[in-house]
Amino acid sequence: MINRLSQSKRGQIRSLWIFLVIVGFLYSCSDEYEGIPIEKDELYSLEKPNGFPEMTFDVAGNPITINGVELGRKLFYEGKLSRNNTISCGFCHIQENAFTHHGHTISHGIDNRLGLRNAPPIQNMAFLKNYTWDGVSHNLDERSLVPITTDFEMDSSLPEAIAKLNADSNYKKMFKAAFGDETITGERILKALSQFMVTMVSANSKYDQMKKGTTTFTNEESQGYALFQNKCASCHSGELFTDESYRNTGMYYNVQLDDRGRYRVTLDWNDNMKFRVPSLRNVEYTAPYMHDGRLYSLEAVLNFYTDNVENQPNLDPLLKQNGHIGIPMTSQDKQYIIAFLKTLSDQSFITNPKFAE
Repeated sequence: MINRLSQSKRGQIRSLWIFLVIVGFLYSCSDEYEGIPIEKDELYSLEKPNGFPEMTFDVAGNPITINGVELGRKLFYEGKLSRNNTISCGFCHIQENAFTHHGHTISHGIDNRLGLRNAPPIQNMAFLKNYTWDGVSHNLDERSLVPITTDFEMDSSLPEAIAKLNADSNYKKMFKAAFGDETITGERILKALSQFMVTMVSANSKYDQMKKGTTTFTNEESQGYALFQNKCASCHSGELFTDESYRNTGMYYNVQLDDRGRYRVTLDWNDNMKFRVPSLRNVEYTAPYMHDGRLYSLEAVLNFYTDNVENQPNLDPLLKQNGHIGIPMTSQDKQYIIAFLKTLSDQSFITNPKFAE
């Protein structure tokens, strides 16, 4: 009996060993062809969430396809786009922080070089008109060229990136699946990246669920929502929670960074220290705040607007009303507003495997 049992166990172990060998073989094969999508490409279904503005992304010039998105996702996390193969888009845009560079006031790039500004979140790009703090970029298909070539970001070039990708047979197959042939070009790299980025739609926060009637706000969140609409929604308007304007909000000039915002683009002194109104979606995840990451918490942001706004010559009129500089709020108001702001957090967005490496 003991002998028969041992034989049975030996048989089970042998079967298990064979199974593991087969699984290992299949895994190695799938890993070898990781990311190669379906043979026949199809358009990617990108729906506009309720209340969102119309899509601004040029789908006629760059159709969003399943294969193109998958290629873009792989490129987004590809270190070969940088000079020394260490920095990818995903290095400065981390999913769990709504694709910002968490913990860094300003972005850190190749060789730990410092950038000029706080890395903005990547979300709802398909519906935005501009993508940068100063509005210099309004074409998403061209946007990725800047970090790839800037010396304090990736410090590379498109010819250099193309050469590296051409040496990878897997990439040749992916470019063929996405664009019809194996030719790897700078234009195709940039278009694949933007195809992936426009799929990063965040519209499943508690706020969104409240709007759909599937959940309700707490008393604190409701009071915060009312205060927000009264004190903040003039700039942070609509379902994107930004009017996409450029405003001087009374932040002191940072001599070290020498960044005057919109003025760098227009050279119009009326635009001095004007920066883009950021979206507040997922703001709970995207600290530190402001264009240079000078404020580390939501409490600090609201304290700035009550106590530290500088009365500059072109200060936004909304911050200079009835002889008062800033936005009047009590300590209780601030706590209610923060409670509401946290309803804009979209946990499903920052954990969605479709956007992960």
